[in-house]
Amino acid sequence: MGGRLQDKVAIVTGSGSVGPGWGNGKAMSVLFAREGARVVGVDIDAAAAAETQQIISDEGGRAIAVIADVTRPADVQRLVTETLDAFGRIDILVNNVGIAVVGGPAELDEATWDHLMAVNIKSAYLTCHHTLPVMIRQHAGVIVNNASVAVRGWAGVNYGFYAASKGAMVAMTRTMAIRHARDGVRANCVLPGLMNTPLVHAALTRVYGEEGDIDNLIRTRDAQCPMGHMGDAWDTAYAALFLASDEAKYITATELLVDGGLSARFA
Repeated sequence: MGGRLQDKVAIVTGSGSVGPGWGNGKAMSVLFAREGARVVGVDIDAAAAAETQQIISDEGGRAIAVIADVTRPADVQRLVTETLDAFGRIDILVNNVGIAVVGGPAELDEATWDHLMAVNIKSAYLTCHHTLPVMIRQHAGVIVNNASVAVRGWAGVNYGFYAASKGAMVAMTRTMAIRHARDGVRANCVLPGLMNTPLVHAALTRVYGEEGDIDNLIRTRDAQCPMGHMGDAWDTAYAALFLASDEAKYITATELLVDGGLSARFA
């Protein structure tokens, strides 16, 4: 245990992985536990949440898994109640639930907009809505929202709807951070760029099928990055760890880019 989050209680939404390997939430949960946090891993997929919890337990950490749909107010209220029942406080909230779709207003329908906004931004609103009163009472708390480099401009993909949802997350985080700065609460965003995670593989498989040349598509995405390769879930996790830790005690209302320089090409 490294101790950077020693005895902190951290809620991580989207704590499971959609396939083999390390997704952002899985890596965050395990890394936070390695740094001494007591982790509440939240996922809609019971098996995925249990896998992350088991990894933490096997390493000697402490974690509980909560199965919840964080787009539903009752589920989020239950999540907060279970966290307080188990650990008595909430020090860190990481909003990591999200989906990406290709397309914008010209290509996609209203139902897709509604679903994307529910998963990507309503979920973050609900968790903040139910968690902030706890942090304000404690006069201490940190919120880390996992947004995207897509908010900075055109990243080579038509992420119109997705960028809108993540842009809303950034705006909400900034205003929330200022509103609650004197309540002892900090709030920041991580902006990952092109990342090589199980979610990316699953998305490519949905689009191109199991017979598609996924390896070639990965190489194409790698080539788009200034460093010649995509990042991985641990890059996102270490950024979130920094923002959640006391090392970032004077950092709030900002965004930490984790994109290998990709967004420098947007201007």
